[in-house]
Amino acid sequence: MAFVPDDVDGYIETLRSGECISERSLKRLCTAVSELLVEESNVQPVRSPVTIVGDLHGQFYDLLNLFSPAVGGSPPQTSYVFLGDFVDRGHNSVETLSLLLCLKIKYPGHVTLLRGNHESRQITQVYGFYDECVRKYGSANVWKMFTDLFDYFPLTALVENRIFCLHGGLSPSIDTLDHVRQLDRVQEVPHEGPMCDLLWSDPDERSGWGISPRGAGFTFGQDISEQFNHKNGLNLVSRAHQLVMDGYNWSHEMNVVTIFSAPNYCYRCGNQAAIMEVDENLGRGFLQFDPAPRRGEPHVNRRTPDYFL
Repeated sequence: MAFVPDDVDGYIETLRSGECISERSLKRLCTAVSELLVEESNVQPVRSPVTIVGDLHGQFYDLLNLFSPAVGGSPPQTSYVFLGDFVDRGHNSVETLSLLLCLKIKYPGHVTLLRGNHESRQITQVYGFYDECVRKYGSANVWKMFTDLFDYFPLTALVENRIFCLHGGLSPSIDTLDHVRQLDRVQEVPHEGPMCDLLWSDPDERSGWGISPRGAGFTFGQDISEQFNHKNGLNLVSRAHQLVMDGYNWSHEMNVVTIFSAPNYCYRCGNQAAIMEVDENLGRGFLQFDPAPRRGEPHVNRRTPDYFL
């Protein structure tokens, strides 16, 4: 059983009030979470009902809104699978990740945290998380704690043996879920290979495998999705990784769904966010939501015109 910090409720209260928790507290938190995550599988089993959440990208006030009764509700009343990309681009990655780690400690069976392509040392040094940690804590110590913890995050989850959840997509190196289970995940995200593909690949309208414009992972067609789902007894691949303007998007004749949960991404894209609610019978529904006002800023309820993007 993982060590549970006595102060986790205090940490949550501090974060909800808009403050960061101390470096010492974060060290305790990361240690406790790593002891939980090391016991989890590369394909972590999850029971329904559950709500599946896409990219968050440091948009902390939108995460608080997501947990409100009007949107998704709070754990443990609602169980969650988060598909990764908790950090970078948004202004509050530290608070976003800290809150999710607190909830993982408090409700370990109700919160599943998967690794996204941004949960990496290299990517976070480019897209803002490293700089945010140094700005808020005065050194890179906290960034190192967080990025060391990322190595333990599960790569995928499996809801009731039917819905395969992951950040990116499929891999030409992986035919079965057992192949995923056999990977050594405790490492920095590699530049290529199966672990990289799970976090970087995208569905595509073209059939077969294609070169990804991202420079990592692959594109995969409907034929690939159908074959993978059939071979593994799945009825859906649920993934994130791509901005979709309605917050969710079906592809490959409903073999794949993309979920994106950062509304008005980068505070300028004008998109809605969504979460996918899976009921006891694996019925699926989507809940869309708009951006929450950010504290200390005026609430402007309008979309940014496309020509600013």
